Amino acid sequence: MHDLALVSLLCVALLGLATTSSSLLGVTIGLYCPLSKRVLACVLAFAAGTLISALAIELAFQSVQELHHLGFSTGAAWAFAGGGFALGATIYYWVSLFLESKGAAVRYPTRFREYAREQMRRGSRELIGLLSRCDLLRHLPPEEVENLLPYVRSRRLMAGETLFRAGDPGDALYIVARGGVEILAAPGAVLHEAPRIAELGEGSAFGEMALLSGGPRTATVRSAADGETELLAIEKRDFDHLMANDPQLAEAVERLSHERAITNLGAGGPHAATWAKVATASLDHLSRNDANRMLKETGSGAGLAIVFGNILDTIPGCLVIGAKFTSIEEVSLTLALGMFIGGIPEAAASAAILRRAGFRPNRIFWLWSTVLVAGVIAATAGKIFLASSVSLPALFAEAVAGGAVLALVAHAMIPEAIEDGGSLVVLPTVAGFLFAFYLSLLETFGP
Repeated sequence: MHDLALVSLLCVALLGLATTSSSLLGVTIGLYCPLSKRVLACVLAFAAGTLISALAIELAFQSVQELHHLGFSTGAAWAFAGGGFALGATIYYWVSLFLESKGAAVRYPTRFREYAREQMRRGSRELIGLLSRCDLLRHLPPEEVENLLPYVRSRRLMAGETLFRAGDPGDALYIVARGGVEILAAPGAVLHEAPRIAELGEGSAFGEMALLSGGPRTATVRSAADGETELLAIEKRDFDHLMANDPQLAEAVERLSHERAITNLGAGGPHAATWAKVATASLDHLSRNDANRMLKETGSGAGLAIVFGNILDTIPGCLVIGAKFTSIEEVSLTLALGMFIGGIPEAAASAAILRRAGFRPNRIFWLWSTVLVAGVIAATAGKIFLASSVSLPALFAEAVAGGAVLALVAHAMIPEAIEDGGSLVVLPTVAGFLFAFYLSLLETFGP
């Protein structure tokens, strides 16, 4: 009896290894013999449909049947199994978001692009908030802010340091990012004798006339005496260059350049918060240069997060495979097949983007080989702790694992398939579902 148990454990461990071994095949394809993205997308969609069918029929429905045999009503059985699925999906979702924030997002192209856009929006949100307080910039189309941001420079002033004097050429617009500045009337021979006209704090803009006319400064500006001041600056030559390449922006500035517009700058234009909201929403575009830069920055030092991300995607499915294993003849074929097929395009896409992130091929193979180890351990654990048990904790654990697998399908597999295959992936998704459904019917009723 003891020998039979060991043989059973060995079989389920080998099943976990075989199910996850497709990841190394996918890495090889992604690195050395890339296939058409549409072909890989269709394969991934087929696997997603297979997993959905397996989860619905072999896990969810069978769990409800077993709960019904234990005396649960239909509603109670549904709530019990559904609660497990919901918990598993929630756990997977939050853990995956945490790992992606640590660098695991580089595993999949769609996940990385979403991560990169969010990082870009987050990094620009504060800057846009400051720009929105400038009346001149608020008169410009907020959708154009993406073109403006690269020209914003940072400048630091020591306490009491003079930025410019009255009579100096007006060559830039300034916005106070931190600290404050003092506006002084045109001084005589001694600067400290000049009367102070105003004090400007964080978010205040000054020097706007320089961008419109380039005229000389009419006052002297120095930083506050109580600490360091940080300014944001847009130099006139950069602004002029931007207008030369952006007719819409040039037209907006031209409307402001005559005397009446200058006089009424403070009264018109959209509200600062509205302008900032529209400007931030316009930052969804991610240039190739920005994407490549962020890809390398994110990938650097993200090896551990990638390992845990791969393990997170592997454990739930292999747990269910182990839990459903009773003999070779009773293998959960649809679930194992869905994971095996899905592992190929997932790993291929991941290998390609990891290589762009600067990872060497041998390291990429090492990162994905952890999936095999996780698959063996998870399948064995599922067999030891969950298999052949109709206890409520075991059934709930299976439901939790199933919910995590379903979350994986929605979070990574289907978005990746749609990204590369477009609407075409609808057909292989349905085909995968019908194929798995047919296998389930064969297992239940025979040919």
